Amino acid sequence: MAGRTVGAFAATILLFSCTQEPVDELPVQVVGDMHDTMTWVLDPAADVIWGSAGWVLTAEGTEDLTPTTEEGWNEVRHSAAVLAESGNLLLLPHLVPQTNGEAWIEFSRGMTRVAQEVLAAVDAKDSAALFETGGHLYNVCLACHQVYARGEE
Repeated sequence: MAGRTVGAFAATILLFSCTQEPVDELPVQVVGDMHDTMTWVLDPAADVIWGSAGWVLTAEGTEDLTPTTEEGWNEVRHSAAVLAESGNLLLLPHLVPQTNGEAWIEFSRGMTRVAQEVLAAVDAKDSAALFETGGHLYNVCLACHQVYARGEE
């Protein structure tokens, strides 16, 4: 019986190792660099979230930015989902910086975690939680930019 267990284990390891692609041969096609990813994917999604949370004081009074329609909530949900998945996108080898990669991984995972919190706030249609999690998202973005985007506009 021990022989069959060892044999089954060895076969499983062999099968697993045959199905795994080497990290340097990931089946992805590079479309853009980090600037493109930030400009066309991350920034627009974050802007939707930040533009849908909180209040603006105007001459006419206080304007609540919280979505008021299902379509508005869905737009924020879409943007939060884009950011949550983008944390994974940022872990693709061509986007991970050559130096200080461990911090990059932590920032990327942090963005995914916070975006999942935004998703929960959206699903609950909780304006206060959307505002709070939008602030957490800002903090994750700012912390990463302080390390990796110094001197860039």
